[in-house]
Amino acid sequence: MAKDIQDMTIPSTIQDVIMARVDSLPEGAKDLLQTGSVIEREFSYELIKRVTGYSEQSLLSHLSALRDSELVYERGIFPQSTNIFKHALTRDVVYESILSKRRKRLHDQIGAAIEELYKDNINEHYEVLAEHFIASENYEKGAKYSKLSAKNAEKSASLSDAITYAKKRVASIEKLSQTDTVAKQIIDARTILGLYMAQLSSIAEAKKAIDPIFDLALKYDYKRRLCQIYTIVGAYNNFVEEDYLEGSKHLEKALKISEEVDDIVSFVLANYYLGQALSFNCEFEKAYSHMNKALEINEAVNNLWGIAAMKSLIGMVYQLHGKIDFAYEATSEALQIAEESGDIYSKALSYTNHGLSCYCKGFFKEAVTYILSGADYSKRTNYVSWELAALYGLGDAYFDMGEYQESQNYYNEAVSILVQNSLMPSFSNLCKIASARAKIMNNEKDINLESVHDYHDKNKIRYLEGWMARYIGEILLNIDDQHVFEAEDWIKKAIEADRKNDMRWHLGRDYALYAELFKRKGDQPKARENLGKAIEILRECGADGWVEKYEKKLASAS
Repeated sequence: MAKDIQDMTIPSTIQDVIMARVDSLPEGAKDLLQTGSVIEREFSYELIKRVTGYSEQSLLSHLSALRDSELVYERGIFPQSTNIFKHALTRDVVYESILSKRRKRLHDQIGAAIEELYKDNINEHYEVLAEHFIASENYEKGAKYSKLSAKNAEKSASLSDAITYAKKRVASIEKLSQTDTVAKQIIDARTILGLYMAQLSSIAEAKKAIDPIFDLALKYDYKRRLCQIYTIVGAYNNFVEEDYLEGSKHLEKALKISEEVDDIVSFVLANYYLGQALSFNCEFEKAYSHMNKALEINEAVNNLWGIAAMKSLIGMVYQLHGKIDFAYEATSEALQIAEESGDIYSKALSYTNHGLSCYCKGFFKEAVTYILSGADYSKRTNYVSWELAALYGLGDAYFDMGEYQESQNYYNEAVSILVQNSLMPSFSNLCKIASARAKIMNNEKDINLESVHDYHDKNKIRYLEGWMARYIGEILLNIDDQHVFEAEDWIKKAIEADRKNDMRWHLGRDYALYAELFKRKGDQPKARENLGKAIEILRECGADGWVEKYEKKLASAS
C-alpha cells in the first residue's frame, strides 16, 4: 500500500473481475467510461459532454448506468457535477483496455475540448493540457503547454515542478521534425532547463542539459541563449570542477554578451556567480563589485526577493573577508526584506546566512535558531546549496557549544549532499576534516590522519587553505601528546594562509588556537600574547561574542 499506484502491477484476476463488470455495461456506457478514464480519475459533466458529443438525455442515461454498476459516483450538483471512479484501480484497468491508437485520439480530443471549454481561465489548465497533448503525441502543443506549466511553477516558487515540465518540453520538441526553427526551440528549451537546475544548485545536471546544444548555439550565433549557456558553464567550472580561472573566463563572456543583447537576467546571474567565484579566490573587492551590480539591478526594479538574495550573498562575502559587523547588518536587512517578499527561496538563503553571521559574531544559540529555519526552508524547496551551507553552519555552532556528536552528524550530512550533487569536492573535504575534529573532541581517537592530510592536499579553493590547516592543527593538538609540534606547524600554516588571503576573522581564530597550544606547552606569556592578538583582530572584525569569550580566557590566565 506504500507504493505509488502507477508502480503497482494489478493481478490478472482483479483485472478480469473489473473488465467483466465493464464488459457487461451497455455499449454507450462502456464507451463513456473509457473516455472518462482518459480524462483522469475525475471528469466533469461539461467536459465529458463536450468530448463525447452525446445528447444530454443519452449522457445522463449512460452516467446513471455507470453509477448503478458502482463503477463511478457523482459529486456536486448537476450540471456542475463531477464523476469519480470509485477505485483508482478501476480507472487504470479501463484506461489500459483502450487500444493505443484510440487512446491517443481521445487524449487529443480531450486537450482540444479543455482549450475551448476553459479558454477564459486556461492558465489554470496548462499542466493537464501538457499531459494530454504529450500522451496524444501532439508534441508541438505538448511543448507549448509544458513551457507554460514550467512558467506557472516558477511563479509559484516551485522550481522542482518547473524542472519537471521543462524536461517534458525538451522531450516534446526533440520529437519534432528538425528544422532551423525547431533547432532554436531546442536551444531555448535546454537552456531554460539548465537555468532552472542551476538555481537549485544542480549544477552538474544543468551542464548536462546544455551540453547537446552548446555547439548548436555557437553555430547560430544565438547570443540571447549563449550568455545563459556561458553562465551555466562558468558555474560548472566553479562549483563542480573548481577551476576558477576557466569559470571566470566563461562568466566574463556571459557578462559581455548579456550587455550586448540587454539580457538583465543573465547579467544578474553572471555577476552573482562571478562574485561567488572571486570571493572563493579571496578577491573580495572584485567580488563586492560584481555582487553590488546584481543588487543594483534588483533594487532598480524593486524585486524584493532578488534584493534579499543579493544582500544575503554580500553578507556571505563579508563573513569570509572578516567584516562581521557588515555581514550581520547586511544579512539582517536581507532577512527583513525576504519576510516582506514572502518568497521561500530568499527566506532559505537569508535565514541561513543571517544564522552564519550570528555564528561569526559568537552568538551560538541565535545562530542555531536562524540556521535551523534556513535549513527547513532549503529542504522544503530542494535548495541544495543553502541546505548544505546550513548543515555546515550547524556543525560549527554545535561544535563551539560543546555538542560534538551533534556537530559530527551535521558535518557528515553536508558531505552526503555535496557528494550526491557532485558539488565542490574541496568543501566536502573541509566537512570531512571538521567531522574528524568533532570526533576527536568527542574522545573518539580512531582518526586516520593520513586521510585528513590527503583531504588538505586535494584542496583547490583558496579561501579554505587556512581553514583546513587550523582544523588539522586542532585535531593534532587534541589527539594525544605526541603531535604537539606537528600541530604547531599546521597552526602556523593557517596563520600564514589567512593573513595572505586577508581572512581576518579566521586569522583571529588561528591566533586563539595558537594561544591554546602555548598553554598546553606551559608557555603562559606566549599563550597570553597570542590570545591578545586574537582578541584585537576579532574586535576589529566585530565578532563581539568571540571577543568576550577570549577576554574571559585571558583574564583567567593572568
